[in-house]
Amino acid sequence: MAPSRTRPEFTADERTQLVGWLDLQRAVITWKCAGLSEEDAHRPVLPASPLMTMAGLVSHMRWVENLWFEIVMLGDPATGPQFSDTEDADMIVDGTPLAQLLDDYDRQCTRSNEIIAAHSLDDRGKNTDFKSGTASLRWILLHMIEETARHAGHADAIRELLDGSKGYY
Repeated sequence: MAPSRTRPEFTADERTQLVGWLDLQRAVITWKCAGLSEEDAHRPVLPASPLMTMAGLVSHMRWVENLWFEIVMLGDPATGPQFSDTEDADMIVDGTPLAQLLDDYDRQCTRSNEIIAAHSLDDRGKNTDFKSGTASLRWILLHMIEETARHAGHADAIRELLDGSKGYY
C-alpha cells in the first residue's frame, strides 16, 4: 500500500507533526517511483552523478533510515553498504529490481517508526562512535525530515528528466 501524502494537522502535538512530516516526505519518494520501468529506474540522468538514479536514491534512503534510527539511536553495529570503502556504495543497485528496493525502504521506514514510537523525543542515541551519536530523537527526526525532503526534491527532478512527470506531494 502506498504511504499517505497527507500533511499533519496544524494543531497536532509535536511528535505527531514530526512523524507526519517525515512520513509525507517518505511518501513523496515512493510516489515519484510509481509507474517507472526498470530501465528508467536505473537510468542516470545527471552526468556528474551516475549513481543518482531513482533506484539508487531509494536504496540510499533505506540505508539513511537504518543509520539514524538503528545505528545512531539504538546503538546497533555500524554495518551496511554506507560503511564500505566504496564511495556511495548504498546507491549501487545494479540488477536490484525497483520493487524490491521500495519494499526494503518501506520495511525500514516501518522499523524506524517502531523505534520512534518506543522512545521519548528527549531520548538520546546510544552510538558514541559518531559525533552525532548522542543526538536526541527530536534532533534525529528534524534531520531526517531535512534529509528526506532534500532527496524527495532530487526524486522530483530525476522523474521530470526521465519522463516529464511533475507534481508536488
